[in-house]
Amino acid sequence: MLSILIPTYNHTCYTLVADLQRQAEILDIPYEIIVTEDGSRDSVSMLANLKIGDLPHCRYIRRKENVGRAAIRNFLMKESQGDRLLFIDSDAKVVNDDFLRRYIDASEGHDIVCGGVIHPQQCKDPSRMLRWKYEKDYERRHGYVSEQFRSFSFLISRGVADKVWFDERYRKYGYEDVQFGKDLQRAGFKVHSIDNPLLNTDIETNDVFLHKTEEALQTARLFHTDLGERIGVIRMYNRLRLLSPLMRLSYRLFAPLMRRNLLSSSPSLSLFAAYKLCYYSTLCGKNVSNP
Repeated sequence: MLSILIPTYNHTCYTLVADLQRQAEILDIPYEIIVTEDGSRDSVSMLANLKIGDLPHCRYIRRKENVGRAAIRNFLMKESQGDRLLFIDSDAKVVNDDFLRRYIDASEGHDIVCGGVIHPQQCKDPSRMLRWKYEKDYERRHGYVSEQFRSFSFLISRGVADKVWFDERYRKYGYEDVQFGKDLQRAGFKVHSIDNPLLNTDIETNDVFLHKTEEALQTARLFHTDLGERIGVIRMYNRLRLLSPLMRLSYRLFAPLMRRNLLSSSPSLSLFAAYKLCYYSTLCGKNVSNP
């Protein structure tokens, strides 16, 4: 049985679920689709998602408390019944008519399969340019199936899922999927990548993305011992540690100017990298203990 598991937070995903449900019906296999609201507050999206429960083999669960990206995925694992679990982020869009078929075929010989993520070819909204430029640059350098584990879309067997869970210490935004990938590797499991991307439809505004980036860097600092060299900003900081006083000074003096550029319609990715490094350096100057 295939369990398609979709955590969501303040996002309408009825169309995504309907597309997946149609493909599952064509495959003619036992399946279920479970969507869980992780403490969402947006009444419009929740009302739209309520219709998911009317689709065949689909279940919609609304949880009042936000437990975070790790714990909500563990909850979905517990709620599911399938021997194959397909996790999909709620802001995804299906772009291949045989999306589920590709995953099913790949799962015959692999316990963990990642299909990757792509982003729109153009960004027509200047206020969303930072996230869009960052993601398209990442695609150019790494491809849409990254060597780093990303939880946007992946299939995992029940046997592996029962042994490796998402680390629920990661309550705030960022890097819970990197930790999960590390834990999979530590347990001796390999991730198989295939050509089966989903489109990320949620390109945040510059200010939202910058805030989420800062929150992710706080998470990176909190768990830097666990994440180690897997995170680019941690690697760079470790190499330039002797310059940390200068980086912290640069942040104090120039953060407003850097932010002005990053929030503009023409943000610089080089400046974005420098901002992240300087911001992370200021976090390293504070007493932050690993929980």
